[in-house]
Amino acid sequence: MELTRSRGPLRGSLDVPGDKSVSHRAVMFGALAEGTTEITHFLEGADCLSTISCFRQMGIPIERTPSSILVRGKGLRGLAAPAGDLDAGNSGTTVRLLSGILAGQSFASVLTGDASIRRRPMRRVMDPLRAMGARIRDLEGNGCAPLAIEGTALHAADWDSRIASAQVKSCVLLAGLYADGPVSFTEPALSRDHTERMLQSFGASLTREGTRVTIEPAPRLEGQKIYVPGDISSAAYFIAAALLVPGSQVLLRRVGINPTRDGMLRVLRAMGADIRLENETVLCGEPCADLLVTAGPLKATEIGGDIIPALIDELPVLAVLAAFAEGTTVIRDAAELKVKESDRIAVMTDGLRRMGADVQATEDGMIITGGKPLHGAVIDPAADHRAAMSFAVAALAAGGTTTITDEQCVAISYPTFFADLSSLSGGQI
Repeated sequence: MELTRSRGPLRGSLDVPGDKSVSHRAVMFGALAEGTTEITHFLEGADCLSTISCFRQMGIPIERTPSSILVRGKGLRGLAAPAGDLDAGNSGTTVRLLSGILAGQSFASVLTGDASIRRRPMRRVMDPLRAMGARIRDLEGNGCAPLAIEGTALHAADWDSRIASAQVKSCVLLAGLYADGPVSFTEPALSRDHTERMLQSFGASLTREGTRVTIEPAPRLEGQKIYVPGDISSAAYFIAAALLVPGSQVLLRRVGINPTRDGMLRVLRAMGADIRLENETVLCGEPCADLLVTAGPLKATEIGGDIIPALIDELPVLAVLAAFAEGTTVIRDAAELKVKESDRIAVMTDGLRRMGADVQATEDGMIITGGKPLHGAVIDPAADHRAAMSFAVAALAAGGTTTITDEQCVAISYPTFFADLSSLSGGQI
């Protein structure tokens, strides 16, 4: 994919795809519920389709209609043993959350994925599950998938996590549905809470105190109607593009602004960004709003501490914005970037340097001094969808032509990304 500096401002409105995290969970919880769960504005990305595929392998009827996804749940004990390995593709969410569900079943299974998934750390879910009595092992002995899980009776537990991770927390809470007593999970900072919100809407009993959440064993879950809000992680690229391209103004409709996910908005306000929230509402327990974004200058800031879990997926595009901001931006406490679909610290540092930015990688983030003119370059996003979309934004504000190799990787979370970007630029992309 070749991109050049935008010839004019970005204008118009857009409905970004449904939230990836919410879409995954809606399918999973619907499968474990009794009755039908209807999901509208579902994200038809590769990761979420992997989740659907895994549950179909376990006997759950899932139907796609023109307007929704229908999940015919069979209850907490209604899953059937799959005939073969469960393939999560590139989806870490699928592997980690499904591990918690499979740990409490009455059958054995193997969870695997693509080459990227087979390099991502899974001991972070294996350890708390084993503390609950789960029988789970890494078949290659390296702490990664494939994971062999022999379903068994699970026990009450109180797990104190060293990292703030919604995937790990969700894995433990889902296993808690099958435990013989309360299961608690404490994290050092509050990670995204879509699981807690949605499980309660399905009928589970959860309590939260600070960063500690406790779930009671669930006798049953009830099917629901779920509207998936626009994914703020997908909106992030259009927010960034509208801020960087002079004269731009873009309206992004019905975007999720869950306070455990809105870290980017908070950081951008500190950078002086002109972003207005309109039509705020709550849909199926998730806060949403229209975001009106107007181009303007940005100033450097520091990004670290407890806000990191609320913007971990947006850090690549925030790094791009920092390269155009006035002053030096410091990103710290974000070592988790190294174990995403790629080592995002390395990929973003290398790509931005190729484009002429002043970027220094650190052990847990980046130091970016903005203000240097960026130019086109050949960028390898390392098959990472978020890196590819971030560099596409950088290309709109850089001189010359930028070539992004393997641009098809955006299909993991946003299959229509380039078409939507083009629609805001008058078809110039």
